[in-house]
Amino acid sequence: MITKPFVGVLLMMCAGAASAAAAAAAAVPECVTLSQGWVRLPPSPTATPMTAGYGVIRNGCSTAVAIIGARSASFGDVSLHETRIVDGVSRMRAVERLPLAPGERAVLKPGGLHLMLMDGRRVLEEGQPVWLQVQLEGGTEVSTALIVRKAAP
Repeated sequence: MITKPFVGVLLMMCAGAASAAAAAAAAVPECVTLSQGWVRLPPSPTATPMTAGYGVIRNGCSTAVAIIGARSASFGDVSLHETRIVDGVSRMRAVERLPLAPGERAVLKPGGLHLMLMDGRRVLEEGQPVWLQVQLEGGTEVSTALIVRKAAP
């Protein structure tokens, strides 16, 4: 038989654990950063169906994180991809989950790990920011801007 005082203590313990987990999750976006972010300017001045985004994602948190997606109001679909040479042929595959240990970083660059930005919703112009939300496992997001450029900075 579970007594009422025990249930009350158990509920307080669960509430404390939940608020500690929420506080830890809320702190994550401040320690996960994307720097040197840029988007390749498409050759056509019209809204583009597809381009790519690059930069350096760093986990400055004291715990591991995992990137599970991204979104942007400027594109209908944003996903993480990796290009690899397999048997002399360049192949691209979606990356569903990108784990980063504390202090680790992932370099997003042409010909490697990158963001696929598809279903463009506006015309991109050099120097403009493209706002992006990087989605982390656990439900938090990191907001950042990628700058539109003709070539890598």
